[in-house]
Amino acid sequence: MPSNGLVRPRHGRVIAGVCAGLADHYGWSRGLVRFLFVIFGLFGAGEIAYIILWILMPKR
Repeated sequence: MPSNGLVRPRHGRVIAGVCAGLADHYGWSRGLVRFLFVIFGLFGAGEIAYIILWILMPKR
């Protein structure tokens, strides 16, 4: 169920809810989004993107 805005959920999150929020917003699997962040973290700027989204995304 996509939400109206890009927000971090209060339930169903592992660390900060960034991956869960992105997955819910776009209707993707939470596991897929988490996997992509791990891959981006190994080969690029996944950690930086996660921290920036953590700061910018409001809680639901």
